[in-house]
Amino acid sequence: MPPLIFRRGLDLKHEVAGVLASSYHSDLVDLVKQNDFRYSSGRLTIHLAREFGFCYGVDRAVDYAYQARVRFPDRLVYLTGEIIHNPHVNEELRAQGIRFLSDDGESIERLTAEHVVILPAFGVTIELLATLQQRGCTLVDTTCGSVLNVWKNVKRYAEEGFTSIIHGKYRHEETRATASQALHTGSGHYLVVLDRQEADVVCEYIRSGGSAVEFRRRFEPAASPGFDPDRDLQRVGCANQTTMLSSESLEIGEMVRSAMRDRYGDAELPARFRAFDTICSATQDRQDAVMALLGRHQVDLMLVIGGLNSSNTYNLARICAERVPTYHIADPAGLVSAHEIRHKPVGSRDETTTARWLPPGRLTIGVTSGASTPDNLMGAAIRRLDELANGSVSW
Repeated sequence: MPPLIFRRGLDLKHEVAGVLASSYHSDLVDLVKQNDFRYSSGRLTIHLAREFGFCYGVDRAVDYAYQARVRFPDRLVYLTGEIIHNPHVNEELRAQGIRFLSDDGESIERLTAEHVVILPAFGVTIELLATLQQRGCTLVDTTCGSVLNVWKNVKRYAEEGFTSIIHGKYRHEETRATASQALHTGSGHYLVVLDRQEADVVCEYIRSGGSAVEFRRRFEPAASPGFDPDRDLQRVGCANQTTMLSSESLEIGEMVRSAMRDRYGDAELPARFRAFDTICSATQDRQDAVMALLGRHQVDLMLVIGGLNSSNTYNLARICAERVPTYHIADPAGLVSAHEIRHKPVGSRDETTTARWLPPGRLTIGVTSGASTPDNLMGAAIRRLDELANGSVSW
């Protein structure tokens, strides 16, 4: 008998609604939304982006995880890794008794048909899914629909003989899972490019060729096994990690299209190039909302709240940092004092502490959060900003 796979929840939504609300909801955030996304207190004004925080896919993944814990109270329940890139949410899941295969001391080799395994919102590779099924584990699949849409297109590329050029981070769980889909025919290939600079290297090779050895050396960790640029860049299709900066993904797609046109001509383009816009709508909505906030209000600084390893949160910070001083904090604890903030600067790998970050006088701050950040952290950050700016908390 094949193992059970739950892909549409476990019919326990109402049973877990209370604990989800107590863990992640914020009455303060509700009030700020009702006040035209504006919070005023003393010298402080805060403008919230009109789209922020948990997206549908994240909300669904967390909901399914809590349902799994309730449905299987006497069985060990595992996650393959972080369900989303937010340490607060992952610690809450650990507090529910859900174990992480990525933690020290855990091993997939110990899994049997007695275990329940939750697949995260990013999805998992074809190889990992097959291993879990072979071991007979009961699976709760929370893979986001936007990710599944990318997989569908990448599979089609492979079936039609196109190499997938994926705009993303090759170490990211979602990109690894997407790349595995390109290999499902047994003959497909992929190449992951991080940014415009890497895409430019690929485009130059498409146009003019070069040293295949040097190309493979540069992209070895980010390319499919046996990747041959002379063979595998003749027919390409573009895709992306759903949480990347949408404008950059679209630009990279146009760069590749232009390179293929230059090499093969307009007449050959339909047979050699494919492209689909696979940025998820929630990521796009949050990026659009922060642009709208900065266009509508004059702010002294932006505060972006979310996991430091969260791609979509990082890209929100990138957008903001091009326009105003911006601080990406993991959670409200990063608001150390009115004199110090602990944050991750855009372009940096590490967290740092910055002094004299909060300006004197009347103060206007824009605030947003990544798609994996719950409202309770946003509410706590608002209260902390009020405390630091005014020495007291209202509302």
